[in-house]
Amino acid sequence: QVQLVESGGGLVQAGGSLRLSCAASGRTFSSYAMGWFRRAPGKEREFVAAVRRSGINTYYADSVKGRFTSSRDNAKNTVYLHMNSLKPEDTAVYYCAAAPTYYSNLSRDAGYDYWGQGTQVTVSS
Repeated sequence: QVQLVESGGGLVQAGGSLRLSCAASGRTFSSYAMGWFRRAPGKEREFVAAVRRSGINTYYADSVKGRFTSSRDNAKNTVYLHMNSLKPEDTAVYYCAAAPTYYSNLSRDAGYDYWGQGTQVTVSS
């Protein structure tokens, strides 16, 4: 069992930056791949970024590539999403999620076993 709690959301102007954190409970955090998803008003949940358990392999949606970076600190049971050059279209509730390490397609939400409650990110123009 893994419990995930996101933090760091808020209101920021376009072009600004935010860092989201996702703190995990449980001693098996390092055995999970971690993903970030978001849901904008009136839209489906979409993949944002993911990081393998080692922290070396990362994956990004095309819409955020070059602007967002996902990292993790296994000693702190925490995964991060660093968001730069934010745009109004990045406005959404952001969720972190944990998937078994063997799950291959981290951009698909179906394979994630645990989800956080989400944190709101609002980017004003």
